[in-house]
Amino acid sequence: MAKKFPLKPAHPERICWGCDKYCPAGSMACGNGSDRTPHPAELFGDDWHEWEPPVEGGASVAGTRDAEDPSRDAPDPGGSGQA
Repeated sequence: MAKKFPLKPAHPERICWGCDKYCPAGSMACGNGSDRTPHPAELFGDDWHEWEPPVEGGASVAGTRDAEDPSRDAPDPGGSGQA
């Protein structure tokens, strides 16, 4: 069984997060490479576990349309030319 993954470790820079061994950064035993794998909090910030992928179709989780959606400027499929 895998160990429980810590959401906000006190010193994530001291540990390699590449496998379930959680080796010290200076003494990696798993052969995961020459560099340690950073914790997601180091890469994405402390709220990394709250992130949700965007909803398909251009709407955000809150239900607002994406401002960069090119389809909003597309002509009306009905052909009337008016919005």
